[in-house]
Amino acid sequence: MTNAFHIPLDAARAQIPPGPDDPQFVILRERGSLTVELYRPLEIDRQQPHSRDECYVVAEGGGIFEMGDETVTFCPGDFLFVPAGVPHRFCDFGESMMTWVMFYGPEGGEDA
Repeated sequence: MTNAFHIPLDAARAQIPPGPDDPQFVILRERGSLTVELYRPLEIDRQQPHSRDECYVVAEGGGIFEMGDETVTFCPGDFLFVPAGVPHRFCDFGESMMTWVMFYGPEGGEDA
């Protein structure tokens, strides 16, 4: 067994709780320090800074991403990286925004 895995977007999307008061993400896989999630914010992205380094790969939608003092536009296929502890959030993303989320490494982030 190789421990490789494949997560189809449609299967992951179906696991996100449907209600607006439910968490808008699902943890799909954990392996070592890697945690893979799918995240679909509704109206407002309420994220707080995380204690581990984080990568996003935008699956659907577009908008604006604030990360620290920098603001960028994003669209499907874009990759975003946020070091541990840096404030960040998606803004102006409409109704269909969805992104893969990957946390990895130790608490506090990896050394630069």
